[in-house]
Amino acid sequence: MNISILGTGFIARFYAETLVAQRRKDVVNMVYGRSPDKTKKFAEDYNVPNYTSNLKESISHPDVDAVIIALPNNMHLEAVLACAEAKKPVLCTKPLGRNGKEALAMLQAAEKAGIFAGYLEDLCYTPKFLKSLSSINNGAIGRVIWTKSRESHPGPHSDWFWDKEKAGGGAIIDLGCHCVEISRNFIGKDIRPVEVMCWADTCMHPIDAEDNAVGLVRYENGAIGQFEVSWSFRGGMDLRDEVMGTEGTIWTNNFLRTGFEMFSTGSGDAYVAEKSESNSGWLFPVGDEVHELGYNHMFTDMFDAIENSKQPLETFYDGYIVNAIIDAAYQSARTKKWEPVIIEDWRGTTEVNQHHAGTSYDENYYLIKEEILPSGEKKIILKNKKTGAIEKR
Repeated sequence: MNISILGTGFIARFYAETLVAQRRKDVVNMVYGRSPDKTKKFAEDYNVPNYTSNLKESISHPDVDAVIIALPNNMHLEAVLACAEAKKPVLCTKPLGRNGKEALAMLQAAEKAGIFAGYLEDLCYTPKFLKSLSSINNGAIGRVIWTKSRESHPGPHSDWFWDKEKAGGGAIIDLGCHCVEISRNFIGKDIRPVEVMCWADTCMHPIDAEDNAVGLVRYENGAIGQFEVSWSFRGGMDLRDEVMGTEGTIWTNNFLRTGFEMFSTGSGDAYVAEKSESNSGWLFPVGDEVHELGYNHMFTDMFDAIENSKQPLETFYDGYIVNAIIDAAYQSARTKKWEPVIIEDWRGTTEVNQHHAGTSYDENYYLIKEEILPSGEKKIILKNKKTGAIEKR
């Protein structure tokens, strides 16, 4: 498949590294950039035969089969509309839009044009995430009741991220979009997000947007998705997920402490890992960054879906729902109240029952807790189904 990459910055280079690093049939044969010099340099670095500073030319080129959008958030809508006009399959980096309104416009444009539209949410393709999701879907931890996703680091690499108008916000729109979609997958994408409670503040940087936030997303089945994001965390990039189920728990550490540690006095200037603040002292390199961050699995899923005319794991609709949740988070941060998630086009389950009943112990009791004490005694705590009384055995 011949691919056009829109953008020449940090994420565009990550995508190019993924696509050219291994022997594969997909080829980057066009790149668009706003700076002619940077665009030429990108083309030279990745042996891309065609490059241009004309957006529509990079999309409509006859040798382009699919388009990857790796542009600042404020340019996503324009690029998607151009792809729709040219009838080209489009893959857009996260977040889909700066807000729900933009995301919905992109979704509707892609569907009206009848083109493939994939949402490039890489952290929903990491090996640990895919294994966790498979275990959850197979019932390993029972019904999911609470998830927690954390992404924190010292701050973004490009200037536009720090511009509230261009980015659409701060740490929530940048990092929270990952966390929200991770939780949606674990809880179930067909379960409607109902409301959000969020705290956000600018604690460290001289910017208009938030650089720290914590939020709770309540779902219709009673599950809670929690996100924690920060642009003030020192020491690298911290990516962690937790899932609590009725029958088990999952903890994953995706990046900062993965079992690869190295000490250096600082001699040499080699790259260590994304968002690493230093090349001296104890360092935490990542063996294969694009693989550990999910890029390989993500593009394989996307291109397989295009070729087989099916939906990828992450779609523009998912991107729209994420933006709708983030809109509610920003509103809650302003009002300090639970705020509803406004979804104009809900396509999931419409009738969901909240589960509060416990596990049945026998015909007369629910099981609350069963435990072996240090003395070796077995303690069982029960609830009488008829009277509601709490009893022990």
